[in-house]
Amino acid sequence: MEIEKNEMHEHNIDSSNLLPLLPLKNVAILPKSIIPIIVSRDISIKAVENALKTDRTLFITAQKNPSTEVPSSDDVFAYGTRSTILQFERMPNGPFKILAEGICRAKATHFSDYTTDGCAYVHYQDLPTTHMEHTVELEAIWRELCNAYTTYTKLNDKAPLDIIAGIKTPQDMDYIADTIAIHINNLSLEDRQILLELPNLKKRMLKLCFFINKEIDILKTGQRIHGQVQTQVEKNQRDYYLHEQLKAIQKELGREDQSDEIEALKQKIKTANLPKEAKQKVDAEIKRLEQMPPLSSEAVVSRNYIDWIVSLPWHKTSKDTINILQAEKILNKNHAGLKKAKERIIEFIAAKKFSKQLHRSPVICLVGPPGVGKTSLARSIAESMGREFIRISLGGVRDEAEIRGHRRTYIGALPGKIIQAMKKANKLNPVILLDEIDKMSRDLHGDPAAALLEVLDPEQNKNFVDHFLDLEYDLSQVMFIATANMMEHIPYPLFDRLEIISLSGYSEQEKLAIANEFLVPKNLKEYSLSKKQFKINDDVTLRLIDEYTKEAGVRQLDRLLAKLMRKTIQVLLENNKNTSISITKELLIKWLGMPFYKKTSVSKKKERIGLATGLAWTEVGGDILEIETTALTGKGGLTLTGQLGEVMQESAQAAMSYIRSRAKDLGLKPTFYTTYDIHLHIPEGATPKDGPSAGITICTALISALTDNPTKPGLAMTGEITLQGRVLSIGGLKEKLLAARQNGCDTVIVPQENFDDVEEVKKEMSLDGLTIVFVDNMDDVLKIAFIKDPFSKKRHHTKTTKKKTTKKIKS
Repeated sequence: MEIEKNEMHEHNIDSSNLLPLLPLKNVAILPKSIIPIIVSRDISIKAVENALKTDRTLFITAQKNPSTEVPSSDDVFAYGTRSTILQFERMPNGPFKILAEGICRAKATHFSDYTTDGCAYVHYQDLPTTHMEHTVELEAIWRELCNAYTTYTKLNDKAPLDIIAGIKTPQDMDYIADTIAIHINNLSLEDRQILLELPNLKKRMLKLCFFINKEIDILKTGQRIHGQVQTQVEKNQRDYYLHEQLKAIQKELGREDQSDEIEALKQKIKTANLPKEAKQKVDAEIKRLEQMPPLSSEAVVSRNYIDWIVSLPWHKTSKDTINILQAEKILNKNHAGLKKAKERIIEFIAAKKFSKQLHRSPVICLVGPPGVGKTSLARSIAESMGREFIRISLGGVRDEAEIRGHRRTYIGALPGKIIQAMKKANKLNPVILLDEIDKMSRDLHGDPAAALLEVLDPEQNKNFVDHFLDLEYDLSQVMFIATANMMEHIPYPLFDRLEIISLSGYSEQEKLAIANEFLVPKNLKEYSLSKKQFKINDDVTLRLIDEYTKEAGVRQLDRLLAKLMRKTIQVLLENNKNTSISITKELLIKWLGMPFYKKTSVSKKKERIGLATGLAWTEVGGDILEIETTALTGKGGLTLTGQLGEVMQESAQAAMSYIRSRAKDLGLKPTFYTTYDIHLHIPEGATPKDGPSAGITICTALISALTDNPTKPGLAMTGEITLQGRVLSIGGLKEKLLAARQNGCDTVIVPQENFDDVEEVKKEMSLDGLTIVFVDNMDDVLKIAFIKDPFSKKRHHTKTTKKKTTKKIKS
C-alpha cells in the first residue's frame, strides 16, 4: 500500500475519490446488478490488478465507440457505476474473468492520464438517488411501473414477476427500479445509459415505464407476426401433406404422369410472363384440368389450350436493325429492277429510323404477275429490318375460321393462321406475308376476307381476338405484306386497307440481267458446277427467253436453265474428256426441243383489209391481238367469235354504233348495216378474252372491211372507244408496249390520257425503235391507221371539222 501511494505521488495522482477506470464495450452496468466480465485488454487487466491490490473497487463505464482500443476521456461516458469485484478468476489463455457488482451511480469528474503501468484513473463523485419522498405521485408512478412490468412478464416468460412483491418504501422502489431495468432483455446500450444517468427516482421510473411499454408493443407485434407465420407454415404443411396424399392416390389410380405434366405446365406459366387476363384463364383451366381424368377428351383439349397460350410471344420482340444503306444493299442484291417497290420500302425504313414514335407499319400489297419476285421481295424486307419472316398462303382459303380459328367446342379445334404464325415467329413484331390474297373465296362458312379486315386495320388489330384463344392479342407491331396477281379480285373494304405497289413484268433485257446476275449463279452453286464447265452467252439466253418462255416473271426461265445444267452434268459424267460445255442454239433444240412459243406473226403485207393489230395485257405479260373482220352480203347480222367476254362484245357494239353515226363521212350508205352480215374474229379462240382496251382496234378493223381500205403494216393500237368516238385511257401499258416491240411493230397508237404513263415506262425501259402516237378521238386513229384517208370517199358535202393535231414521240 505504501508503494502504491508513492507511485501515485510520483505521477501527481490524488488518491482521494480516485478509482481505476474499467471501460466496457456495448455494456452499461447498473447499480444492484451483478455481471460477469471477460477482461482481455491490457488497460483493463491493469485496472483489475490495481483494484485487487486495494479494496477491489473500480469505476466502470461504457465506451461510446466499441472499436476504440485505448479510450480517452472523450471516448467514454462520464456517468458510470462505482463497482466492486466479487470474484476473480484467471483463465488458461491469459484474460481474466471477474464478477462485478454495481454499488451506486457515480460521475467521473476528472480523467487522469495513463500511468506507466498502462492503467487509467478517474476522480469520481457518487450520485445518490433523489426525490425519494413517499408521495401520492411517487406511488402512482410505481403502480404504473408495476402494471407495465406485469404485462411484460406475461409476454416474456424469462422475466421474474416476484421481484415487485412486498415493495413499500422508496428505498425498495429505487432498488427494484434498477433491477427491473436489468431484466428488460432488449434494452439497448443507449437506453440503459439514459437510466443510469437519472438519479431522480420519479424521472427514472417514468422513463422505465416508457421503455417497458415500447418493448410490450414490440413483443405483441412479434407475437402477431409469429402467429401469422405459424398459420402460414401450418397451412403449407397441411397443403404439403394433402399433396403428398393426392400423389399417392394418383399413383394408385395410374395418374402419376398427369401430375408431373401439370407441374411442368405450372412452371411454364410462371416463366411465360402472361398478361393478367391470360393468366386468369390459364389458372382456371389448370384447376379444371386437375379434376379431369387424364385420358378424357376434355383433358386433351385443356392441355392443348394451355400449351398454345404459354407458347405464344406476349412481350418478346426483336430489335429492328434500321440501316438504310444496308437495306438498299440487301434489296439490290436480291432483286433486279422493281424500282418503285424498293423506294417505298426504303421510305418506310427511313421514317422508322427518324421517328422513335412510329410503331404502326403500313400494310403493303405487292400486285403483279406471277414470277416477278413478290414473295422474295417480302423476304428481303424482313431481312433488311432484321425481323422474323413468316409466309401464310391464302390461296384457296374459303373459311373464316382459317383466319380467326375454331372455337374449342369443335373437335380438332386450332387457332387461326395468324396466331399460328405468331407462335412460329416467337416474336411480337415479325414480317408476315399474306400470299395470294386475291385467291381467297367465300362459302357458307363465312368470308375470310372479312376476317382479315380486323387483322390489317392498325386501329383494331391491337385487340385481335382469335376464336380458339378467346383472348385479346396484340398484332399492332406486326408488319403485314400482301401479294396479289389481280387487283380487281381483292374485295374493296380489304383493298382500302392496303397500300398498293404494282410490279410490272420484266423486259427481255431485265430478264437477261436477272439470268446473268441471279439465276445462273444460283443454279451453278446448287448443282456444284463452275463457270468453266457451263457457259451460256447472251444471245442464247435471249433466244431461251423469247422462244421457250412466255411469262412476265422468270420462273420458267429458271427451270429451263436448271434443266440445261442437268443435261450438262449428264454429258460431263458420260464423257470425262469434256470439261466445258457451251450452250448453243443447236443444243437448245437438241436438249429442249423445238421452240415452245412462237411470236404472233404480224402481217406486213399491204393488203391488210379487215385486219387490225391490237395490244392486250395478260397475267403472263403483254401480247398482240390480230383482229379480223369480214363483211358479207346478208341481212345485217353481227357475229363475234374467239371467246370474247361481255365487255369486249360491248366494245364491238359501241364501234358499230360509232360507224353508223359516221357512215356518210366514211362513204357508206346510211343503211349499210342492213345489207351486210359482219363477222368479227380474234384468233386463239380457246383463250378467253375480255376488256375495253380493244375498242379502237375493233372499230378500225370493221371500217377497213366495210370500206375495203387496208390498214398500215407494223401498226398496233390500244384504247377504249365510246359511242361518240372518244378514246379513253387503258392499263397495263408497259406490258403492251413490250409486246409491240417484241412482235416487230414500229408504231403504236396510245390514248392521249396515257401520256404520263408512257413517260414513266420510258424511265424503266428503253423504247428505241418504237414510235408512239397519242390520240384523243377515233377520227385521229382512222387517219393514222389507214394507208388511204378513210374520209376521202364522202358522197355528200364535207362537214366543216376542226382538224385534230396528233402528237408523235419517238423514243
